[in-house]
Order: sequence, then C-alpha cells, then structure tokens
Amino acid sequence: MGKAKSSYSSLTLLRRILLQGRAFWPHTTGIFLLSLLSVPLSLLVPVPLKIIVDSAFGNVPLPHVLTRVFPAEGMLVLIELLIHLHGFVSWVLQSYTGEKLVLSFRTLLFNQIQRLSLAYHDKTGVSDSLYRIQYDASSIRTLFVNGISSIITSFITVVGMLYIMTTIDWHFTVIALAIIPFLIVLVRISRSKMKSHWYDVKRQESSAMAVVHEALSALRVVKAFAMEGHEEGRFVKRSEHAFRSQLKAAYTSGIFDLLIGVILAVGTALFLYQGSFFVKAGKITLGELLLVMTYLAQLFSPLKIIARSLTSFQSAFVGLERAYTLIDKEKDVQEMPGASHVKRVSGGIRFENVTFEYVKGSPVLQNISFEIKPGQKVGIMGSTGSGKTTLINLLIRFYEPTEGKIYMDGRDIREYKIADYRSQFSIVLQDPVLFSTTIEENIAYGRPEAGKKEIQEASVAAYAGDFIHRLPAKFETEVGERGVQLSGGERQRISIARAFLKNAPVLILDEPTSSVDIRTEQMIMDATKKLMEGRTTFLITHRLDILSHCDVIIHLEKGQIIDLVMNDKSGVLEEKISSFRQQAV
Repeated sequence: MGKAKSSYSSLTLLRRILLQGRAFWPHTTGIFLLSLLSVPLSLLVPVPLKIIVDSAFGNVPLPHVLTRVFPAEGMLVLIELLIHLHGFVSWVLQSYTGEKLVLSFRTLLFNQIQRLSLAYHDKTGVSDSLYRIQYDASSIRTLFVNGISSIITSFITVVGMLYIMTTIDWHFTVIALAIIPFLIVLVRISRSKMKSHWYDVKRQESSAMAVVHEALSALRVVKAFAMEGHEEGRFVKRSEHAFRSQLKAAYTSGIFDLLIGVILAVGTALFLYQGSFFVKAGKITLGELLLVMTYLAQLFSPLKIIARSLTSFQSAFVGLERAYTLIDKEKDVQEMPGASHVKRVSGGIRFENVTFEYVKGSPVLQNISFEIKPGQKVGIMGSTGSGKTTLINLLIRFYEPTEGKIYMDGRDIREYKIADYRSQFSIVLQDPVLFSTTIEENIAYGRPEAGKKEIQEASVAAYAGDFIHRLPAKFETEVGERGVQLSGGERQRISIARAFLKNAPVLILDEPTSSVDIRTEQMIMDATKKLMEGRTTFLITHRLDILSHCDVIIHLEKGQIIDLVMNDKSGVLEEKISSFRQQAV
C-alpha cells in the first residue's frame, strides 16, 4: 500500500480546529488551567515521603509545623484528595466540552453533506459520509479537548521538573536533556508511518460499513434470495482487511512505544547511577535521591505522554483531514453571486441546446431543446436509460448542464436562489419516500408550518383520508422506516397528499402508478389529475393511455428527442399514441 498523500499539514489542521472550537475557548481555558494545576499537585506528591525518609534515616528533624499542627501522613492524604478532586472536575468539564464540540462539528458535516450534489453521493456512496460524520468527526475532541492541553501541560511539567533538578544538581538536567533528541527523532519517524497506516484503516472500515448499509437497505431482497451468508461473508472479508490494517497500526505503534520505553529506561539507569554516586560522595541525601528519582518518573511521564501523543494523534489527524476534505469539497451546483429570490414562478420552461454528461465524453442528453408554457402538462416517454430522469434532475437543478441553458419564466435558472428555485417543485416518485415519523409529519414535510385542517384536506384530495382514519392512531400513526408499515398504494397517496399541501407551481410525476393494483391505480390517477390542475406538470410514464391527458409529449431515446407532439386537438396526439402503442407491441 503506497503512502497516502496528505492535503493538510498538522499545523493547518490545528489552526482550523482552534477556529472551529472558538465558541468553546472559555471551556478549554478552564481545562487548561486545571491541567496546569496538576503540575504543582504532582510536585507535592513526593514531598511527604522525602521528609519522612530524611527524618527517619537521615537524622533531619521534622519541621515544627509538621510535628505540632499537621503530620506528614495527613499531608499525603490531603494531597491525594486534592488530586482526585481535581481529576473529577477535569473529567466533567472535558466530557461536556468534548461532546458539545463533536455535536457542533457533526452538524456542520451533516449540513455540508446534504448540500453536496447528487453527483458526489452517486460516486462516493452513503456509507462513506456516515463514517465521516460518526467516526471522523469525533477526532476533533481528541485534539481540541485532550490533545492540545495535555501536550502543553506536559511541556510545562517537563520545564518545571528540569528546573527543580537543576537546583539539586545540574548533572541530572544534562542527562534528561540528552534523552530528548532521541525522542524527537523517534517521533518524527513514527508520525509518518502511523499516518499512512491510519489512512488505510479508515478506508477499509468505511468499506466494511458500506456492506452493512447495502445489506440492511435491501434486506428484503437479501432474505428473498437467502443471501444472508453471502452478505456476512462480504462483511467479514472487508472487516478482515480493516482488522489487518489495525494490526499493522498497532504493531507499528507498539514498536515505537517499546523504543520510547527503552530510551527512558536508559535515562533512568543513568540517573540512578549518577544519584547513587552522589549519595556515596555525600553531595545529596538519600531523601534527595528519592526525591530526584520521583521527579524523574514525573519528568519522563510527560515526555512519554508527548512522544506517544504525537504518534497516537495521527489517527485523529487523519480523521480530521477526511472531515475537512468533505467540508472543503466544492459543490457542483453553485449559487451565483447576486442570485435572486423568487416566491412563486408561473411555470414557463425552456430548454436551449442542453447537453449533459455524467462521465466526460459520454453524453446522457444531447442538444435538448423545447419550450413549455405555464400550466401545460408534459408527458415524457422513452425506453429505460433514454435520459428521462436525468432531464428532470437538470430541471430541478440537481445537476448543472454540461452545455446549454434552462430557463424558468424567461430567466436562466442559475439566476435564482437554489433553495427558492427548488421550492417551486412538488415531486411524486415511482417509489414514494416517507420518513420514519407520523403520517401527519410526512404529509407536512414540504410545509412544516401547515395546520391540521390543511393536512386533512390534502389527505382527502389525495384519496388518503379513508385509510388514514381507519388506522388506530390516524394521523399520528408511525409509518416506520421508509414507510414500511403502509402498503405501496398508501405510501403513494401520502406522497400525493404532500404534493397537494405544498401547492408548488411545477409538479413532477415519475411513474406514480407503476407498482400498484388496478383499483389503487385509479384512485391515484384521479388524485394526480386534480393535482395537475393549474400546474406545469412533467409526467414520466410508460403507460400510453395516461399520455392522452397531456398537452405535450416528449419522446426520448438515447439522450435525444426523437419526437415532440403538441396536443392541438387535431387528432395528431391520438395518432402518435396509437403509433407508440403499435411500436410497443
């Protein structure tokens, strides 16, 4: 596996997370001050031991305050109590700050993911976005809350310990300083290797998550073909790749951790050798040697923390880089500077020499040109893959044309605010999309502010009122994930009720009756006929009998318009429909 190239330096990422978390600076300042407080508390830990040892074995009398007011043993208990109280307060503040920060970062990522174009999601898939929101986003807590303060605190602790050792004997400081360059070299090597490993780990874990998402999204198909074992095998295979990548990262981390331990062990041996020599020479007391050795452990501990952190934080750096790569992803559909607001369009539409390519050099639509007047009903027909849905996606501005322009009411659609423009459409899809909430909230999805009376009227218009009132909870009935608690026809009528309630000037109907029985089809057609009244409508269908309700028929094949028929009451439309029916036979 080649080394992954980094788009962001560590300093760039640190600057960005500091800006990202600026609302939490007061909290992190508190965490930092508490971290600083741990330094003097740590320095106090060996003092009672030094006093007792020197008093018992070195004939150094105890200070008066300790013999009469506060014994050394009591001091030890008080210091331990302060340390644990400090740890509790630090933990609470870090937990609160970390969770709030991750929540805000996940919200930012989710907001960005929703606004990226369909082309991006078609290419990367849903599971990769889920992984970045759920796992990569939490990396900001590791660095912002735990990383920066712990490294700074450890650095201050190291400086304090070096100063104290210098006051005892400068030889100890020289030994400590001689170890640091070896640690720096080791950390620089380990950072590069660990970062490469973590890129691979996250890529493999995201791939394994894709199998879970696909299998659960198509669980009925999996069960129908008894392919549970096959999907389990796919998941295990991809998970094993991630497992091996994790093992490589763990092995590399363990090797560097071992080398860090060896370097610090050599430093400890040198300290002990030098210290025992000084005790024999009478330069320091045994208590002072114990004090120095205790301080040494507290000096090496932050050195170890710094070295390990700079290595282990590579996972967080990689996660943040993946998250910011998504945040910085340029949107394919950009809002023009100075784009205009629009409340409601008339629905006049014109395509002018529109060509579109998903892949460069392979046009899906070629030189599409037509004009529709406000309120006209347009039937779009053609074989599978002819470009029908792509044409609608361009109209709604899910994609931008590769060439040509699309006009709404005589203006280039790029001149409108994207949100305002898309709000002009109501969409009823072949496979209706419902959310795992109540029927009422699903109907009101396009107009959340709508009142109960309006929602009920929309359901009646969509011929959904009868079956809703037969349900025990009526409009408060939970439809389940993707509406699985309802039949296909019921879901479609809820979708039509949603379109009625939104009352948009342009309506898109994509095969609204393709998967229902004859009785339900008639109800849906009656509802859609009412829904089409007074609206510019695009109806994608293979049902030729439905086309007779249209004012215009656009026949697409291989991305080109091969026929465009106007219903001018001359009988031409009926002749064309008859011709289409004969061709189908």
